[in-house]
Amino acid sequence: MQKRKLGKNNLEVSALGLGCMGMTFSFPPFPEKNDMIAFIRKAVEMGITFFDTAEVYGPYNNEELVGEALEPFKGEVVIATKFGFELNPDGSPGFTGLNSRPGHIKKVAEASLKRLRVDVIDLFYQHRVDPEVPIEDVAGAVQDLIREGKVKHFGLSEAGVQTIRRANAVQPVTALQSEYSLWWREPGKEILPALEELGIGFVPFSPLGKGFLTGKIDEKTSFEKTDFRSTVPRFTPDNRKANQAMVDLLFSIAKRKDSTPAQIALAWLLAQKPWIVPIPGTRKLERLAENIGAVDVELTSADLSEINHTASKIQIQGNRYPDSAARLVGR
Repeated sequence: MQKRKLGKNNLEVSALGLGCMGMTFSFPPFPEKNDMIAFIRKAVEMGITFFDTAEVYGPYNNEELVGEALEPFKGEVVIATKFGFELNPDGSPGFTGLNSRPGHIKKVAEASLKRLRVDVIDLFYQHRVDPEVPIEDVAGAVQDLIREGKVKHFGLSEAGVQTIRRANAVQPVTALQSEYSLWWREPGKEILPALEELGIGFVPFSPLGKGFLTGKIDEKTSFEKTDFRSTVPRFTPDNRKANQAMVDLLFSIAKRKDSTPAQIALAWLLAQKPWIVPIPGTRKLERLAENIGAVDVELTSADLSEINHTASKIQIQGNRYPDSAARLVGR
């Protein structure tokens, strides 16, 4: 597995990470815990060294799963987790709002350390920007945790350029995690140039469009009511049918490259910048192997030009989030 460094803070990870959210959250039915522990350990054997979780995924049980699975690999892997939500007091899935108050951040860190079974959190993201708390206070709280040896690196998620700049001025930001893929290319306009200027790595989540860019989903696919995609405007049957044009593009390139649409989608991301590390989520070994294979897919400048030119003509239908979630991004 190739390695990449996230920004100028030199956090070295596998060129592709593993998003663990779907193992306990958002995409039911969920597999058995022991099966996922074995799966995560197999991912390490296959070269993955970068694993993504958060306290809100469950809540809590995703961190517990990742912590138990990776305990034998302390010092060999990088675990990223997140703070920033006020979780339901009864422990049920979901949250009541945002909470990035410094005292809360430090409580979350202590709890995450225990669940992850580690002495230090490798990468600690603010999950969503909290408009009630100055980002300078957030960065300062994480800086305190870094000085105390409880956190190594500070990250942001779905933050806007000005927030990134303000946070970075207080505590250098190692990575930004936001959605980025061929069907959500918005970060390429302002975010990527700012990250390059500041020396911050980029970790795209949903690099396969929540599964759509794999070519395994069409307008006839049905989702469980508890599946997050059932609430996403982009995933209505009509929009899925309209958005099939992007998958058709990937299929056409994949056929020439003896690869799959998913591999082309990931290879396109990897080709954008050397400090981009996508974290596709999966729970199946064959999909994991397929994703890892994307690292070896070489897209020429002509391939990339063709993809970009054709993609620019495709109008993706439907918002990527329902209105309630859309309000939490880009601040």
